[in-house]
Amino acid sequence: MDFTGLQTFPPPELPLCIMSDWGWHRYPKAPQNDAALRKTPYDTYGRPVAYATDPAGQEELFKALRQNAHRFTLGRVRFPASAADYDKYTGIRQELSLWEGVLASVFSIHGEPVSVWTLVCPDQDTLCVRIESGLLSRESSKLRVCLDFPYGSHKKSGGDFTCPERHSTEIEVQSQSIIVQRRMDDTRYTVAVRISPGVDVQFDGMHKLTFSCGRDRMELSFRFSSIKEHLILPEDFEHSRRAAAGFWETYWNEGAALDLGEAADPRAPELERRVVLSQYLSAIQCRSPRPPAETGLTCNSWYGKFHLEMHYWHCSYFAIWNRGKELEKSLGYYRDILPLARNIAAEQGYAGARWPKMCDPTGYNSPSSIGVLLVWQQPHPILLAELCYRCNPRQKFLALYRNVVVETAEFMASFIHSLDDGTAVLGPPLIPAQERFDPKKVLNPGFETEYFRYALRLANTWLTRLGEAPRPGFEAGAQRLRPPPTQDGVYIAHANCPQTFTEPVFHTDHPSMLAMLGMLPGKGIDRNTMRRTLMRVLEVWDRQSLWGWDFPLMAMTAARLNMPEEAINLLLMDTPKNTYLANGHNPQGGREDLPLYLPGNAGLLLAVGMLAGGWDDSDALGFPPDWRIRSEGFLPYI
Repeated sequence: MDFTGLQTFPPPELPLCIMSDWGWHRYPKAPQNDAALRKTPYDTYGRPVAYATDPAGQEELFKALRQNAHRFTLGRVRFPASAADYDKYTGIRQELSLWEGVLASVFSIHGEPVSVWTLVCPDQDTLCVRIESGLLSRESSKLRVCLDFPYGSHKKSGGDFTCPERHSTEIEVQSQSIIVQRRMDDTRYTVAVRISPGVDVQFDGMHKLTFSCGRDRMELSFRFSSIKEHLILPEDFEHSRRAAAGFWETYWNEGAALDLGEAADPRAPELERRVVLSQYLSAIQCRSPRPPAETGLTCNSWYGKFHLEMHYWHCSYFAIWNRGKELEKSLGYYRDILPLARNIAAEQGYAGARWPKMCDPTGYNSPSSIGVLLVWQQPHPILLAELCYRCNPRQKFLALYRNVVVETAEFMASFIHSLDDGTAVLGPPLIPAQERFDPKKVLNPGFETEYFRYALRLANTWLTRLGEAPRPGFEAGAQRLRPPPTQDGVYIAHANCPQTFTEPVFHTDHPSMLAMLGMLPGKGIDRNTMRRTLMRVLEVWDRQSLWGWDFPLMAMTAARLNMPEEAINLLLMDTPKNTYLANGHNPQGGREDLPLYLPGNAGLLLAVGMLAGGWDDSDALGFPPDWRIRSEGFLPYI
């Protein structure tokens, strides 16, 4: 919302949406899957494997598969003001209570005070608003509230208000409620509105409801629900306020906590601010049953779809902050789409389950010149499941995710290519996390090699815990994989890129070789080589091209190298994509499509949690010793 507590004056850089985990829309006749898409064969050591990478000659189909399904905004709640009215709003003051989950907004219109309280229920998709002002009841200058509905859109705004004929809105007025039935193509949803006594509603016959009041207080509760759900009227504002306060009190009191108030370093207050606000943002954006999008439920990035390679950076921190149950929610998505992942692997001639990259709830992989060739998301379910298990070790959980873990490892073992000399490699073709390379030339990228090695062995650990025999093929694959490539005493991007640090085009984007000792334990990584690699990255890497999660990634590497001062420097590096606004959002430089970036927030929490709670077999410092941190509840990272 904006300074009015509603969605009255959306800023140009950030649309003000109401989005949900279940709210998805497809344009008419949009394809349901990629069965009709022509895929490009890539030579894979003498065997063609087809990937949906080339739009040439099938541009419309390619685009439609990327744009559908898309998340959409369920509606807009606002004061009926235009941009010309902006200057009439003065005396603005706004405060969000992180402890209660209530936003209080105070302002004046022509000198008349208005107070607005806004909140979202913790257990319903319900938005609640309380407005107090003498303008509400004054006939000469009556203050009203509008609820209007757009057509669904794949764009950042998630909604299109220019085509009212393409969707329908029907209402049923009851004594203290209004029921709104919405239809957009094959998408249906319902909005139940509870109104306080004295509130009247007018419907324009199209898509706008206007609420007015003969009293000095108006309360409105809007409950959005899928048409498949049983209709439940929302609770009133006061009941919802108590529920929200109870949820947030429990949330803040559970899990881990960190206090940097005694740190002498002048940067400590800023780091603590980022930590607190990032916890709040990830709580409201990243706790759903599916992996979140990079911009969560704020607006559409990549059509509202989520990227499974980012799932680690969104949600892994929950585990070491002792909130493993929040990670378990989205971990279940892998069980849901396991049949589809099996099909992907089988169609490409591999065993096990190959996970998609960019998808909607169905799991179908969106075509992409890059995304379908990524593989660093493949080990994620194994590591994320392990983090959950460490929070609450139990046989039932091992059994529940046994097939996800084992079939993921089966794919990885079959994806590894064995060479005549007894060693094995990854690629080509593939694109590494550092998305700067020709997939036909990428050989043995260091991070992916070590991640596959680690996850294959971890899969055998799971089998042993379950009383099953370890798979010889998993250990053989891990052993045969060649060591990560080096050049001139540092780790490089992949074996066919010795110029990683000498040609500018190759030291951009993610410095993913650092993840081998940082994100991963790096059991076989030479610490001196990694230290030189980190220093080389800091010397030559294009900082403008780094992403929000790269700074935590580098800090985790510095921490494992016993460089706590450098870890703090990296977390607070002064560069555009490591900026945190007053509301905690981490915009990605000048990118219009990413006015916020949740992997940056959650990545920060992961790195800080690692500094505070340590990691397995840790003999290094996390925070610098003179910070004198106070912490409780952290679990060690891997």
